[in-house]
Amino acid sequence: MKSILILCLSLLLLSACDKDEKKKTKLHEADYQNYWCEQQDGETEQVLSDRTRCDCITDSHAIEVDFAKKWAEAIGQSIHYARLTDKKAGILLIMKSKKDQKHYKKLMDNIEFYQLPIQVWTIHKDELSTE
Repeated sequence: MKSILILCLSLLLLSACDKDEKKKTKLHEADYQNYWCEQQDGETEQVLSDRTRCDCITDSHAIEVDFAKKWAEAIGQSIHYARLTDKKAGILLIMKSKKDQKHYKKLMDNIEFYQLPIQVWTIHKDELSTE
């Protein structure tokens, strides 16, 4: 009986440790934003005149960084940031899995249909180190 109890407690502990490890390696929007913006020699989290924050500003673009499922929101935010900064609009779309391709397609279809002047980049989770 004691050995079964010890085994159960050990399994619970291992399970809890595994969940903690997964939390450590989970990437957040800011991780992608900081990595990519630094690669572009941009500045992150710039407070604009209306107190909104642009995720990344480069010499030429004001960029909204968002997960793929938030593609529609990214359009409006990127245009807004571009207007306030007098720069070109940009979106960095975070692609967490192959399923996100459908969101990318929706984004690109709308940009093309409405002839929106928005530059789009993508970033995938394997481009960032989780160490």
